[in-house]
Amino acid sequence: MKSGDAIEEVDVIVVGSGAGGMAAAVAAKKLGLEVLVVEKEACYGGTTARSGGVLWIPNNPISTFRPEPDTPEAARTYLRHECGAHYDAARVEAFLAQGPRMVDFFTRQTDVQLIPLPEYPDYHAESPGGRTAGRSIMAAPMDGRELGEHIRQLRPPLREITFVGMMFNSSAEISHFFNVTRSLRSAVYVARRLLTHAREMLVHGRAMRLTNGNALAARLAKSAFALGIPMWLESPAVALVRGGDGDGGRVSGVVVARPGGRRVTVRARRGVVLAAGGFPQDVARRGELFPHAPTGHEHHSPAPPGNTGDGLRLAESVGGQVARELPNAGAWIPVSQVPRKGGGTGVFPHLIDRYKPGVIAVNRQGLRFANESDSYHDVGVRMQQHCAGGREVEAWLIADHRTLRRYGLGFAKPFPLPLGAHLRSGYLLRGATLAELAHKAGIDAPSLQKTVDEFNVGAVDGKDPQFRRGWRVYNRFLGDRTHKPNPCVAPVAQGPFYAVKIVMGDLGTFAGIRTDAHARVLDAEGRAIPGLFAAGNDNASVMGGGYPGGGITLGPAMTFGFIAAEFMAADAGASMVVEAQREAALSPS
Repeated sequence: MKSGDAIEEVDVIVVGSGAGGMAAAVAAKKLGLEVLVVEKEACYGGTTARSGGVLWIPNNPISTFRPEPDTPEAARTYLRHECGAHYDAARVEAFLAQGPRMVDFFTRQTDVQLIPLPEYPDYHAESPGGRTAGRSIMAAPMDGRELGEHIRQLRPPLREITFVGMMFNSSAEISHFFNVTRSLRSAVYVARRLLTHAREMLVHGRAMRLTNGNALAARLAKSAFALGIPMWLESPAVALVRGGDGDGGRVSGVVVARPGGRRVTVRARRGVVLAAGGFPQDVARRGELFPHAPTGHEHHSPAPPGNTGDGLRLAESVGGQVARELPNAGAWIPVSQVPRKGGGTGVFPHLIDRYKPGVIAVNRQGLRFANESDSYHDVGVRMQQHCAGGREVEAWLIADHRTLRRYGLGFAKPFPLPLGAHLRSGYLLRGATLAELAHKAGIDAPSLQKTVDEFNVGAVDGKDPQFRRGWRVYNRFLGDRTHKPNPCVAPVAQGPFYAVKIVMGDLGTFAGIRTDAHARVLDAEGRAIPGLFAAGNDNASVMGGGYPGGGITLGPAMTFGFIAAEFMAADAGASMVVEAQREAALSPS
């Protein structure tokens, strides 16, 4: 391709560099198409690079399913149950059929390596068709040095979920840090990890042991760079180019804003894939689609700042439609706001602490409102339901001293790390008694005392009559398995007591662009817009606004990116046949 302001041409333009976009780009290139990736921000990886790097793929070829194999029938049954009235049979069938093929394609033909998570259950494994393990897989760790100079542009993990810049690859690894003062084996493991990390920071300025979503983004990017796919950073797509009536209104290119204020029109012979990360940072659309955020500001997302709904607006500009009927427009998660040194706040997603014994969640009235050990999305739904009509969707995680020093609470880390900075900043509240804590947090004190007293009666024996914490396989998966008899339940009894305020956040948006089973964008009449595709969070969630298991964003993102690539490659092949036939017909006999 030529550079500069001239009109350029490729087969496929991908807007966005997360898992959905890079999967489409890599697959299309492997299938023989010329590809360009344009990325709005100065780094690549999108939300994927900040994620857990987990993919939910039923019947995948990576896992060993026990005690019996997984089947499309079981997954179909489960998704019918989870999606309810928003079950899209055609798209679900495409996902179930092509998901395993996508995994096989990337693990055999690219630098993407995926590993099984043999104990990771579906979030509602007890429901019809649910499984206690196997459907969730994740990216294998990677040495960042394999990216060479490109490591500098890889989006780093979310600061608030790292420890001195390190990400943790598994619950087993996290357990070593929890047990550092209780186990010699864990102490040795942590010491080695810290020494290795210190060397990496000294030499490279960032962690080189890439894990989770950082590893997935890096592996996809390494595959793209190895294939020679150009990736334009700091180059947002600002408009789509559409052909005339004779071309059926086909989307035929993208106007890209290049650094320095230049605008370049790039033609796409086969298609444009919108994969710009959804709209978690689009305040206006949040106000429109998030009932709990009427102004758009009552919501706090850890997503990258550039995820402002560009893909959705581009699709709408040519007649694409955004799915507005889903029961949940986003993948909800309770988050807390962490004051940062020098000003500003970070967003901490509560992925682990709520599952631990001795932690409960209460509202401003001092009442529990959910099974705290259910999935982040389920707890987020309950928070919104319980706070509907109130001034803010808010709650507090409560723990006693023993629990806090054992497991930490939010951004406050367990012993031996100090708590002083969090107490001084106001992130962590402390009271010698529950009444004092309630006064500081603005919680109804008598009600909080009654709630804790009633909870403790059953908690002594590991029971939770009110919400049955620990009854789901997923509850227990992230609890403390060494705590008996219930890994999720212990009394809140030993003062001083602590609280962290939680508010509503997301792990991505569900209300994306309407598409068909080929990832083609649909217009208001349900007709495919020629040449336009959507993947990742720009594509309306195939889960119907539900959250069945870990990885239900990245699994479909890569699958529908792969589906789009195959469709465009097949279209290119068909066009070549037609062109050959036309040339043969015009040639002299």
